[in-house]
Amino acid sequence: MNKYDALRAARPEWFRNTPGGIDIETSPEAVARAGGVIYQDTRRIVLCDAVTFPGGAPGTYLRTMSASPQPGAAVLPVLPDGTVVLVEHFRHATRSWHLEAPRGFGAAGLTSTDTAAKELSEEIGAHAPELFALGRVHPDTGALGDEVRLFAALITSVGALATAEGIRKAIALTFEEGEGMVRDGQITDGLTIALLYRARLHGLASPAARLYTGSRPAGRHRAVAGV
Repeated sequence: MNKYDALRAARPEWFRNTPGGIDIETSPEAVARAGGVIYQDTRRIVLCDAVTFPGGAPGTYLRTMSASPQPGAAVLPVLPDGTVVLVEHFRHATRSWHLEAPRGFGAAGLTSTDTAAKELSEEIGAHAPELFALGRVHPDTGALGDEVRLFAALITSVGALATAEGIRKAIALTFEEGEGMVRDGQITDGLTIALLYRARLHGLASPAARLYTGSRPAGRHRAVAGV
């Protein structure tokens, strides 16, 4: 209860009730019945809230929140020839390798732009003199309270990969190749799909509006780092 009360004081936006929505009940009895804060570490907080549904039925609802008040960031790196760089990253949650864009949790004292630049440096050894904001997304509104800010980044090269974090390879793709892999189910990571879509909506996938000049024949995605 003390942890739950502390969160209510620190993050009141997490506990607001909206007319017609699902109300959170915060009496000591209700919180004790539901469980309140059931797990917390430096990155994640898992809550089980006591709620009342719009029809009046009581219940509980599980949700996972970022421990940082700052949004996370995901960034689509773009090379001088207009191709985008994705990494093969092993994810524990699915026990699978996924082709995805660099991303990371927010941290106190860092803006979303700072986080995007940090993840580029840490994951693929790249530095971005310029980043383009592509808006925000909520990765899973049914279970996650997270907000992630999206960016495209102009990079000149790829350096050392964060192999200790489960990244084994980086590949460069044209927008068309990347979108084809989304269509065919080879790219399933939601943030990466959102980045490719937002980048196209912002005109970054158009040959006439490439972030850099230059071109490369389609159908020849290449490894740029890793094994």
